[in-house]
Amino acid sequence: MKHNILVIGGTGKTGRRVVNGLKNLGHNVRIGSRSNNPSFDWSDPSTFSGALKGMDRAYITYYPDLAVPGAKEAIDTLTQAALKEGLEKVVLLSGKGEQEAERCEEIVANSGLNYTLVRASWFNQNFSESFLLEPILAGYVALPMPEAKIPFVDADDIADVVTKVLVDDTYNSQTITVTGPRKMTFEDIVNEISLGCQRKITYEAITLEEYSEAMKTFGLPEDYIWLFTYLFREVLGNPENQEISNDFEKVLGRSATDFSEFVQKTVKSGIWNQSIAQTI
Repeated sequence: MKHNILVIGGTGKTGRRVVNGLKNLGHNVRIGSRSNNPSFDWSDPSTFSGALKGMDRAYITYYPDLAVPGAKEAIDTLTQAALKEGLEKVVLLSGKGEQEAERCEEIVANSGLNYTLVRASWFNQNFSESFLLEPILAGYVALPMPEAKIPFVDADDIADVVTKVLVDDTYNSQTITVTGPRKMTFEDIVNEISLGCQRKITYEAITLEEYSEAMKTFGLPEDYIWLFTYLFREVLGNPENQEISNDFEKVLGRSATDFSEFVQKTVKSGIWNQSIAQTI
């Protein structure tokens, strides 16, 4: 059976991968973004109904994170609009070990919609498509929480799980936790990337306070600094977030992507051979 599916954040790290996966399966996909027509804008709830109209299902990713103020209200408004528009099911991408995100999960679970919750660990792609790319290119990565051992997960794996549970109703009312197969520290990560790139990349452990001050020095917005401080302290510092899950293998019948596979693929792409100027 083919579905009409709204992918909110359809140009983002997981969203664009989910769009491709659904299209390959023959489903009709609408990208939920401000630039699309009809548009979807988290900051403008009046756009919700138009984007949801005519859709059977939706994949929900909230930007910048479910932990930020206003996220719960936005998710509540969206689920009410989805019910009104007659959607069958939604899948919410959540963060593993995030208490604030779990409050948003509860809203979805109690909405009256069929749903699946997908909780993900930190992404491998943070080092190739996001805020840690520039330090990698500069050859110097200074981050707090040096003792945290995180089972970083690949965005391709998250997207494959989301694509599956969006169209397979046997996963209704379930929470799927997606991690990588191996726990790694930031130093482990940097060393593997350095080896793969065959160039020197240094990791330095700093305190969370030093990291926050560095972000202030670079002129980053206060809400951005708050979010990253929260994610490092509450998420990476949470022992639950350092556990490996085998849900990926249960859902898809294969092993999750190891970080070494991600490194090999990314080296071939040339992303880590750019100059910093090319990423700005």
